[in-house]
Amino acid sequence: MGEDFKYLSCHSCKTPDDQGDRNATVIETYGLTKKFGALTAVNNLNLKVKKGEIFGLIGPNGAGKTVTIKMLLGILKPTKGRAIILGEEVPNREVLKRIGYMPQETALYEDLTAQENIRLFGEIYGLNRSQLGEREDEILKFVELTKWKNVIVSNFSGGMKSRLSFACSLLHQPELLFLDEPTVGIDPPLRASFWSHFKELAKGGVTVFITTHYMDEASRCDRVGLIRDGRLLAVDTPNALKSKTGMESLEDVFLALLEEKL
Repeated sequence: MGEDFKYLSCHSCKTPDDQGDRNATVIETYGLTKKFGALTAVNNLNLKVKKGEIFGLIGPNGAGKTVTIKMLLGILKPTKGRAIILGEEVPNREVLKRIGYMPQETALYEDLTAQENIRLFGEIYGLNRSQLGEREDEILKFVELTKWKNVIVSNFSGGMKSRLSFACSLLHQPELLFLDEPTVGIDPPLRASFWSHFKELAKGGVTVFITTHYMDEASRCDRVGLIRDGRLLAVDTPNALKSKTGMESLEDVFLALLEEKL
């Protein structure tokens, strides 16, 4: 993976040197809250994420990361608060066309081949036959699945499914990419490869919003938001968080902030 990445990343985006809107806010949330009965899954979340930024929402399982993404996408309705994505308040169907989403559980059709999945998602994203024909070959080559394009997805390994899911989220060249724990259950070399691609996407102007509970991955983000039990504990660059708390690792930062908030 990787040789053709710059060509694949985002044809419609400006090059990094030309991007005068790097300070543009792509994601804004104001008091975003989601309750399920007596359980508060996300509690008064206030965030701003800029264009071309890799923003990591970091926390353990059950912290509220997936619920946050689903509210930002308009899949879940907030109990209170609001979210503005790419300048539009969500839910908004038109904004969804400019967004890529890789869910934690791969949303692939396992009884279809890799190629058939690519074509199906391309049609969902509104690509015409000509666009889809061009992107199909590019994207399969990008994730190194060309040899397996006619193989039923149910026969794929977990890593291959992750690569295909990632490819589907990039197919329509989105401006904003939501990745919900994309590296869970995949081997270290593939994790490293994914992160290399995330960095290249951001350089091309794509905003990457990623969730993870791996603290080593958090250090690769431009900024991180540390979340626990639906509460945002802190937001800053990894180095700034370590400096402010006097800690050497983000895991220790997280524990120190948790004790402070209790």
